[in-house]
Amino acid sequence: MYHHRPDQPCRPVLPVLRARTRYARPVAATMTGEPGSRQTRPGLIRSLLDRFGHLVHELSKFATVGGVAFLVDFALFNFMTAVQDVEQVTAKTISTVVAATFAFLGNRFWTWRHRRGGNPAREYALFFFFNAVGLGITVAVLAISRYGLGQVWPEVFQTPLADNIASYLVGTGLATLFRFWSYRRFVFVPAGTPAIPEAKHDRHRA
Repeated sequence: MYHHRPDQPCRPVLPVLRARTRYARPVAATMTGEPGSRQTRPGLIRSLLDRFGHLVHELSKFATVGGVAFLVDFALFNFMTAVQDVEQVTAKTISTVVAATFAFLGNRFWTWRHRRGGNPAREYALFFFFNAVGLGITVAVLAISRYGLGQVWPEVFQTPLADNIASYLVGTGLATLFRFWSYRRFVFVPAGTPAIPEAKHDRHRA
């Protein structure tokens, strides 16, 4: 047992307690699940799933509708070019418009039916506007392949195989990414603006 002698000054114990507390803090954080510990990893994964799970669900539905529309576009394009002898760019424009009509109905009444609260005429107009931009992307890729690169290597790029690759692999891939972003961002949006009621509520509280 330690006895204090009057001729010796007392040693401060506060720095010792602070040092012990400083070194013991990481252990406590690990046990309580504070930020930086391993206990927060499952919670982080769960929060990411809660935040982006609905987006994955919408993307799967959008891909299903797009897959069926792709088959309609593919069959109609090849029918018009192979059987009806329609020019390739014209046939692509017609087949894309028909497929886009099917895609609009599928996306409005299935993919984003939970967000269907706006004006149908507005949705219809914006849908076909952004779909026309996507069509322009697809047709531009086809035109570059057939009439641009085809002038240099006609035996490679002016063939049915090259037309389908340019239309459905490159062009449709780029156009699909643009359409999903634009449809979700501008076309199928929830009705109302939640920020306005919150602002009014904050003003009343103030």
